[in-house]
Amino acid sequence: MDASLLPLLATGFLLGWSVAWPPGPINAESARRCLAGGFWAGFSLLLGACSGDALWAVLVSFGVGLLFAAPLARDVMGIVSVLLLAALSLVFLRGAWRALRAPDASAAAPPRFDSRRAGFLLGAAMALTSPWNVAFWLAAIGRPEMSGYRLSELLTMAAAVLAGALTWGIIWASSVTLIGRRATSDDSARWWTFGVDLATGALMAAFAIRSALRLIGG
Repeated sequence: MDASLLPLLATGFLLGWSVAWPPGPINAESARRCLAGGFWAGFSLLLGACSGDALWAVLVSFGVGLLFAAPLARDVMGIVSVLLLAALSLVFLRGAWRALRAPDASAAAPPRFDSRRAGFLLGAAMALTSPWNVAFWLAAIGRPEMSGYRLSELLTMAAAVLAGALTWGIIWASSVTLIGRRATSDDSARWWTFGVDLATGALMAAFAIRSALRLIGG
């Protein structure tokens, strides 16, 4: 099957945008990192997540994604995803507690967990371990009519997926960083850190509970 370049790029871009923008744990953690460390701190996590989504797009395009859609694989991935979200919740709640007790949170050195490399790896792990990401890509580009596409066309679409997700990431990280700078101009860094970590920890706990209920419900 020969597909013109523009439809492939447009389809891939829209798919990448649509998987990246909905509220979820990745966007929540990216916002926390942007508020704590600036644009690149949060964007590195989104870059990792985008790389994970692009990998899923390629795997599904080649039919490998069907292996991860099997009930056992889906359940295993779901359990790993829930455990990861629960662990993140504990990390952030612990950070909120430490910020509450610390005399000067602004003087503390940022933990390795908040480094750019750690953010990239965490974003990739969150995207790759989500069983619902597999379901999304199977529904989006795992359709029978996609099986006739050539390798170059599939890779072109995967690149467009990455571009769409990265475009959303730039907009999201930039917006949150600007909001954070304005909000913290006159506020105490200690209370700001406490509030952000507490809110993110609570969100991660909510996402973990929701994912667990969806996993139990099938």
